[in-house]
Amino acid sequence: MFNIVPSYSAIKKRIQLYHKIRSFQDKAPLIVLIVAGIIGSITGIVGVLFQYAVNWIISLRKTLLFNLVDDLVINYLLIFTITGTMGLLAYYLVKRFAPESGGSGIPEIEGALLNLRPVRWRAVLPVKFIGGVGALGSGMVLGREGPTVQIGGNIGAMVSDLLKVKNQAYRHTFLATGAAAGITAAFNAPLAGILFIIEEMRPQFRYNLTSIKAIFVGVIMASIMYQFLYNQESVFQIGHFSAVPIESLWLYLILGTFFGAIGVLSNKCILTLQERFKQFYQLNQYCFILTGFCLAGSFGVISFIFPEITGSGFDFIPDAVSGNYAINTLMIVLCLRFITTVLCFSSGAPGGIFAPTLALGTTVGITFGLIAQLLYPNYHIELGACAIIGMGGLFAATVRAPLTGIVLVMEMSDNYQLILPMIITCLGATLIAQALGGMPLYTSILEKILLRSKYQQDLNTQIPTKAS
Repeated sequence: MFNIVPSYSAIKKRIQLYHKIRSFQDKAPLIVLIVAGIIGSITGIVGVLFQYAVNWIISLRKTLLFNLVDDLVINYLLIFTITGTMGLLAYYLVKRFAPESGGSGIPEIEGALLNLRPVRWRAVLPVKFIGGVGALGSGMVLGREGPTVQIGGNIGAMVSDLLKVKNQAYRHTFLATGAAAGITAAFNAPLAGILFIIEEMRPQFRYNLTSIKAIFVGVIMASIMYQFLYNQESVFQIGHFSAVPIESLWLYLILGTFFGAIGVLSNKCILTLQERFKQFYQLNQYCFILTGFCLAGSFGVISFIFPEITGSGFDFIPDAVSGNYAINTLMIVLCLRFITTVLCFSSGAPGGIFAPTLALGTTVGITFGLIAQLLYPNYHIELGACAIIGMGGLFAATVRAPLTGIVLVMEMSDNYQLILPMIITCLGATLIAQALGGMPLYTSILEKILLRSKYQQDLNTQIPTKAS
């Protein structure tokens, strides 16, 4: 008979080996979390610097440009030339050094998470930062969240390369961590940053315990950097509003159906106009750059004539919530902001669409609130509450990430008591958008990018080289 029971020394060696393996497994995620914290910190710092730079350029444009000369016509020509040059620089940098930095950049990060798009951080980081400052500072209808998400994702790739990280799962986690930190750095909304990755990028994000912890650490550090370097207040200082009456909740389901239809129309217009711009840009190599010059110059002038339809909308939202606009004025602003938002974003400018979408949603919500006040005065509807609910509703209809939209608006406005009508509106918007066959905006843009990339690859393989 052989003794198959291991000896005490053998058992002790196995236990020691087990503890060594567990120790290594425990240290690896710890190192990942430390790196995620570094990525979040850098993204938060860069995001705040980006915001300071954009705000400084906008302030400089508003305070100095209009007082250049006494003659009004010459002054407008100078404004057009100066802001147009800012746009020309932004579009030139995109075309010459990093074409993938055009647009919001979020579809590029989603493609990179699928290993279908390159992450050229050495070119993208300076181009997105400088180009974004030029485009947003000129007065174009763009948001800073797209640039900060792409900058954050590229910072994640940069840190991975500098630390020579070979593990593809960890590199994927760091890329997603940077993107989540980018949302946080744009809006001081850490929960929205986490949910954006889980909900909007769920087909691309590889969810596991280590990766989600890394996302948490990244957004925490980005939020700390934002609050330390900028401020601790919510983005929108528009006051607190009462919870809506229970008997009025059905109105917000109707509001959601409106947003569903508007969201589908908005996405279709953006995708269609993007194709028209692509066709126009193929006519001449300078068409793209000249488009940037003309758009930025035009919006620079319009920002002094009709500022409500230019910029991200962050200045317009508090004024609209305060009830400074009549319903006919709001309808004009709504139509014009819709056109300017679609035009600027579709042109390929290095800027996002989150903030302009929130401004559009605010306008629709307040217009709806004014009508509801006339029809149902006993409901005591507050325009500010309708504005906040409108932000989340249109976000849900266009991006099709309702949970992210709800939490994002709650964090930005600090009005958590409106959560119930917000959920109802976002649910209605999402259901109607799906029923009408609308596709999520970033998913549709990514599909078109991948199709163009595949077409270009096929075209290159069909062209014989000189050597052959």
